Amino acid sequence: MPPEAHDRAADPPEGTAAASGPDSASPHAQPPPANPHAHSRRAGPFTVVALSGEIDMATEGFVSEHLDVATAPPEPDVLVDLRGVTFFDCSGLRLLCRAETRARERGGRLRIVSDLPRIRSLLRAAGLLRRFPPLEELPPPRRPESESPQPPPP
Repeated sequence: MPPEAHDRAADPPEGTAAASGPDSASPHAQPPPANPHAHSRRAGPFTVVALSGEIDMATEGFVSEHLDVATAPPEPDVLVDLRGVTFFDCSGLRLLCRAETRARERGGRLRIVSDLPRIRSLLRAAGLLRRFPPLEELPPPRRPESESPQPPPP
């Protein structure tokens, strides 16, 4: 079974956002409360889910509640910031794959931000580097077309 199929079929850990129905979240839903391993915020058109500390089987519930809400609206544009992560294992990779699949199914995307060589090495070893080419920093928010700079008057 390809990893993506397993990710879609996996039940979220007990005590996560699944209990509150992440699929029923509106596009304007508030992010879940920050916790020791994840917090979410809006940055222009992006939802940034910043992770920190050790991301493993014991902490995946803290992360999944943020990823579930971030990928619930139509056309989500999610940035997962891994720059504060001290440990990241296959549980974290499974969460990323599941969230990226959800975002893509809703017409959006999920990208990761990491300048850590160990994250790049882990993605390469898992065969996920093409799926998640890491950005080294958060991209600047795009300016809506209605706010395009106007040429100065003559």
